[in-house]
Amino acid sequence: MSVDIPDEYDITLSGGITTTLAGSLGSVGPVTLAGIPDTFHIHVEKLPKIQLGVDPITIQPLTLNLAIKEVPSMRTHLPADFSVGFSLMGMELFCIRLCGEAQMINEPYRPNPCEKCGPSITGTQPPPAGPLVPGTAEPPG
Repeated sequence: MSVDIPDEYDITLSGGITTTLAGSLGSVGPVTLAGIPDTFHIHVEKLPKIQLGVDPITIQPLTLNLAIKEVPSMRTHLPADFSVGFSLMGMELFCIRLCGEAQMINEPYRPNPCEKCGPSITGTQPPPAGPLVPGTAEPPG
C-alpha cells in the first residue's frame, strides 16, 4: 500500500496584519515592531486522492440460544379477596365475600403442618400396618 504525497506546495495568504506597539519605556523611547510581513498567500491547486486497502466490513448472522436448565423449586402464595353482590342505585342490597389464598407450587409437594389432612398420628398409637393411602394418614381398606 502506498500513498503519493506531493513534494511541493504553492501557498498564498491574503489579508493584512498591522501591528503597532507604541509607548514609552522610560528613557528607551518609543518602541515599534518592524520587519514582519503583512501579506501571506496560500494556494492549494488540488488534493491527492487517498486510497486505503480495507476490505468491506460484513456482519455475519448471530445465533443465540437461551434455555432454562431447570425451573427453580418454589411456592408462590396468591392472596384472593373477591366480593360479589347486588346493589340498587348505589345501595348495597346483597353481598357475598370470598377470600383466602391460593398457592402455585413448583416443587415436590411436602405439605406444611397446617396443610395435612386426616387424623394425626401420635406417639401413643401404633403405626399403620400397610402403606398409606396418598393424601391421608389412613392405611388402605
